Amino acid sequence: MKVQVYPTSDDLGRAAAQRCASLLNDYVKAQGEARLLLSTGNSQLDTLKHLVKMDVAWEQVTMFHLDEYVDLSDNHPASFRKYLREKFTELVPLKRAVFVSGEEDVEDNIRQLSNEVQQAPIDVALVGIGENGHIAFNDPPADFDTQEAYIVVELDERCKQQQVGEGWFTDLDSVPKRAVTMTVQQILKSKTILSCVPYGVKAKAVKSALEQDVTPMVPATILQTHPDVTLFVDRESSAQVSPEVLRKYTSDEAQKPV
Repeated sequence: MKVQVYPTSDDLGRAAAQRCASLLNDYVKAQGEARLLLSTGNSQLDTLKHLVKMDVAWEQVTMFHLDEYVDLSDNHPASFRKYLREKFTELVPLKRAVFVSGEEDVEDNIRQLSNEVQQAPIDVALVGIGENGHIAFNDPPADFDTQEAYIVVELDERCKQQQVGEGWFTDLDSVPKRAVTMTVQQILKSKTILSCVPYGVKAKAVKSALEQDVTPMVPATILQTHPDVTLFVDRESSAQVSPEVLRKYTSDEAQKPV
């Protein structure tokens, strides 16, 4: 795992978008197409803002995404499908967008989605880290063993509180209790993972992800085991990481000084 530290979320987002765009174009050149996995939430806003402006062969890129609430309309303000349409898929001419749906026959949706995503590896995955250390909606204690591509999970209280804190829902009772999520093992099958984690509210999660041993109680620690992960953080989100650990992970590719 490499860590790159930037002064602000905007700097972080620009750098991650540049890296993502370069990788996508490399894959298109090498294999004729690319498969991109996206996450959502406030922490991804700056990255997506810059990514849609990048010179990418979008017509050869298929997009997948990580998760969606169960029984939430795709017109609801908190819907991740709505988020991605407005902030990404309607702004670039993708080859195809494959969305997660938690409506109607959820099990059939999962079967179809799993078939789609397992046809070939994800080339580039943008995967955030939640305040409780989750990746996608794999809340602690996360299932590190299942080989299914997507599963239905129960959301924990801290995860739901994050959704309220970010302004997606008015209160905890409004947050759906369940979600469809890509599994940990399926995420790890991605060739390259770029994890964008800005803001001070993520500082404890970033510290835990880097300083703790791999554990389902901090799902993001599993990223330590992947051969090609870059964690993009800003000054605020990296503030609690010990200097020794930060030196261990900081890449000389970082474009901005801390």
